[in-house]
Amino acid sequence: MQVTSLSPGSADALLFDLGRVVLDIDFSKAIACWAGHAGCQPEAIVARYVRDEAYRLHEVGKISDEDYFASLRASLGIGISDAQFLEGWNAIFAGEMPDIAELLPRAAKQMPLYAFSNTNRPHVDYFSREYGELLGHFRALYLSSSIGLRKPDAEAFDHVVTAIGVPAERIVFFDDLAENVEGARVRGLTAVHVTSPRDVGNALKALGI
Repeated sequence: MQVTSLSPGSADALLFDLGRVVLDIDFSKAIACWAGHAGCQPEAIVARYVRDEAYRLHEVGKISDEDYFASLRASLGIGISDAQFLEGWNAIFAGEMPDIAELLPRAAKQMPLYAFSNTNRPHVDYFSREYGELLGHFRALYLSSSIGLRKPDAEAFDHVVTAIGVPAERIVFFDDLAENVEGARVRGLTAVHVTSPRDVGNALKALGI
């Protein structure tokens, strides 16, 4: 991570991805759950699972949970129920990222915080309930399944910047995926690639937070 462009007074808002930046994600838990219900080895599911067009449509709210689980049932070749798919789908949340529960409230005292996540309705329902206190530090959450747009598309970043009401160059964006970091930079945001829990803390320190 490079923090050379970050200095005290260089930002008016902070924008956070959720998965692996605020909330820890372990997709192997979903695989293990589904394999258990299906009576097969997890490796068989891993070999077939892809983030396909149905996945993307689900993330922008264009197909129902039932339709997405039906597509998984077909692509994975397992005959488990929607409820069993949902159980595994929500099992991926593995707690808060290290130190984030201390960093967010400290940062929120100095400038507004926002979240921008590619996610889907079941996950939103789950993390809103399970991590409501932590997520309460954000003034607004921009979620792909609600806004109908997803990272790293240009229109998604433009939508969020407009909604925040701060010039793009005055927003610092944190994300764990390189393509989202690049997409943000193309649209004028200052972006931090989060590859370690320390990256968020180091960036906030550079901002004087």
